[in-house]
Amino acid sequence: MTGMVWKPDVTVAAVAERDGKFLLIEERAGGRLVLNQPAGHLEDGESFVDAVMRETLEESGWRFRPEWIVGVYMWRPDGSGRSFLRVAFSGALDGCDAPRPPDRAIVRVRWLTHAQLADPALRLRSPLVRRCVEDYVAGIRHPCSLISHLDPAAPASLAASG
Repeated sequence: MTGMVWKPDVTVAAVAERDGKFLLIEERAGGRLVLNQPAGHLEDGESFVDAVMRETLEESGWRFRPEWIVGVYMWRPDGSGRSFLRVAFSGALDGCDAPRPPDRAIVRVRWLTHAQLADPALRLRSPLVRRCVEDYVAGIRHPCSLISHLDPAAPASLAASG
């Protein structure tokens, strides 16, 4: 072993369906336009639930209320040397705020049906986009309590039991 420490990028994603269509973000990545769920990196000290709510609001303007975990996914793009650990949540959209200034990479919000997302010619940011929707459509749901966010101020005996 070379002594290198493996550190995956920890991300969250929102699988949000409304009127039979899924909320997606069209963005520029790697020099091309791609589609992704509202998604992003977990920030230091942030819970997974808070992160997915923040990312959805920042990227789309929609207020997202996580209700379930659809899945936890590991993906390593070929030749990138990076790994991504994604926790995907499904939940309800509680309305849209006034449009926020988007990240420069974000082009627009899109709504696509499950059938449209199945098109192999669609440019997705990663295979995780389609897989998360497939798992959601298949009815996979895990309680959000599956993830424990321990308070650093909690007694050591409680933290050790997790």
